[in-house]
Amino acid sequence: MPHRRSPPMTRLRLSSESGNRQGRPKRSLGQNFLVDQNIQRKIVSALSLSPDDLVLEIGPGRGALTQHLVGQCRGLFLVELDDALAADLEARYADNPDVRVIHSDILTVNFEELTEDPGELRVVGNIPYNITAPILFKLLDRPRPRDILMMVQHEVARRIVAVPGGSDYGAMAVGVQTVATPEMVMQVPRGAFRPVPGVDSSVVRITPKNPAPSSLEEEQRLRILTRAAFQWRRKQFQKILRDHSELSLSRGDVERLGVVTGWDLTRRPETFSPDDFLRLQREIETL
Repeated sequence: MPHRRSPPMTRLRLSSESGNRQGRPKRSLGQNFLVDQNIQRKIVSALSLSPDDLVLEIGPGRGALTQHLVGQCRGLFLVELDDALAADLEARYADNPDVRVIHSDILTVNFEELTEDPGELRVVGNIPYNITAPILFKLLDRPRPRDILMMVQHEVARRIVAVPGGSDYGAMAVGVQTVATPEMVMQVPRGAFRPVPGVDSSVVRITPKNPAPSSLEEEQRLRILTRAAFQWRRKQFQKILRDHSELSLSRGDVERLGVVTGWDLTRRPETFSPDDFLRLQREIETL
């Protein structure tokens, strides 16, 4: 991930209530409850669910989205870390065989234990904003779900869908866009939550490419190249390739890369597209 200063992150909780049955929103968890019913419905509508779909919801909280998802798909997994909220969801849906509450951290959930084909999962939900990147890249690890619709901090959404050359473009954009196609779905204003958070939010859709455009080994090597490039994002790519400790190519190899690709490697990393990064990694492997 690029070494750039990010604004303070906030964890937003989705809920149809202004508080929870156990008390007011927990400041220790940065809980903010989505109280705008219209936005709740729009998010679920953006999924375009069919009765055969299998859905995994991250951070259902007090069930703001859950209440609109139940009955719209053949199976619904609710992954909730908060003890009280998970217990409440278990009690609420105890008599519904189509709903399964998983009281766990999403980062530890093994999708292959939920279904024989994780590729059929449709993921939706609120992402804890302080750990957006780890959750996103877990979802984009193999095996990948069918698609992902998630609410994130607006600045992070911009970084996910960013195009080369802009200030938002970096390792996150390359990491996502080399394996999936992202799109901005909608912005969610601060006033849709109670209490009102200090950041705006956006909903993004991320659709993994199927079949995957590269092998697992290529993806792993690409992460190394991308991380190195955006750690030194203000330097020329040729210098990064030569001098970064994770790459350390010879001057001759860098010159050959320039000839083979036809690219001007004095350009900065932020001017190279995700496909350029993938091609560059493949050419490095042939040296």
